Amino acid sequence: MSKSVSSEQVGTSSGFRLFRPILAGATLRERMVACLGALVGITLTGLICGLVFGQGPHIPLIVAPMGASAVLLFAVPASPLAQPWSIIGGNTISAFMGVLAAHVIPDPVIAIGVGVSLAIAAMSLTRSLHPPGGAAALTALIGGPAVTSAGFLFPLFPVCVNSIILVALGVVFHKISRRNYPHVPVAAPVNTHGTADLPAPLRVGFRPEDVDAALVELHETLDIDRADLDRLLRQVELRALVRTQGTLTCGEVMSRDVITVGLDGSAERARELLIAHNIRTLPVVDGAGRLAGTLGLRELTLHGNVGIAQVMSDAQTAEPDEPVVSLAPSLTDGRTHAVVVVDDDRQILGIITQTDLLATLTRLLSAKAFAPREPVSA
Repeated sequence: MSKSVSSEQVGTSSGFRLFRPILAGATLRERMVACLGALVGITLTGLICGLVFGQGPHIPLIVAPMGASAVLLFAVPASPLAQPWSIIGGNTISAFMGVLAAHVIPDPVIAIGVGVSLAIAAMSLTRSLHPPGGAAALTALIGGPAVTSAGFLFPLFPVCVNSIILVALGVVFHKISRRNYPHVPVAAPVNTHGTADLPAPLRVGFRPEDVDAALVELHETLDIDRADLDRLLRQVELRALVRTQGTLTCGEVMSRDVITVGLDGSAERARELLIAHNIRTLPVVDGAGRLAGTLGLRELTLHGNVGIAQVMSDAQTAEPDEPVVSLAPSLTDGRTHAVVVVDDDRQILGIITQTDLLATLTRLLSAKAFAPREPVSA
């Protein structure tokens, strides 16, 4: 039975949509981790400053902008605005701009506007853009007698010291919670053949200039690293491919008669197997038959006649129920020639090569091209 929805209900739901969080990827667990991080970070920052510099009314132990910095540091640690130099440099430089404006401009109303605008300009020029920096500049202007008496020392203590302590605690906290901070963007694919051509994954689909043009057309500045945005869009492309073409699994496509070599075998035997079977990747198994790595002529040629354990590479693996098209990034990276399909105990079930993937994609495209089309109604 279908339900009718009144215009009042639609308006109400649309209104509440304004209050929905817009942060992509945010989960309840991530938010709880952020809350815990802010609790630890802000508390310890104030405690450390109190122990080192003493407590008293002469200067605040911790300034209000540290609260906003903690939100970025612990809630969105991958943001370019939350990186160590952004927090330390942005807060300190902005506080200095605020103190400078207070000393040069006698009118406080004009000074607060000039101080914040100078902070934005200085942070932009020094690549340390950090939104709480604007609050740091304001604090330097309207922080009261304690801040005024500190003068140009205020940007150093407590602002710079607070920022350094908070960042140091953030690094430790994220390391313990196994999160990536400071954020290091994933390196772009490189051409492994030493030629001037772009890597295969970058020759098709969108290019960096397409993303730049789209941002210009949308008149948007996104709070995400340029390399991370590229990686996100390519992952979206892959997920769309899996959703639309992911009917065939690795278990259906893989070769089951897999040629392997033992971990205690000789390099000469491995070379013979590669040539005799005209294959480029040879899985290496241990005494229990579990996958230990892979071997190719490249490794054997570079390292000579040494033990297999010393020259084998880490194996790219997949599970039998994974969509085979999801292997496209691995098999087009310029290094990986085959993906080994394994079970939970790393027992080899099969192998999928670049040729297998190409044949599968060709089959999917052919089936789509020759599929009967639905008649278009007049």
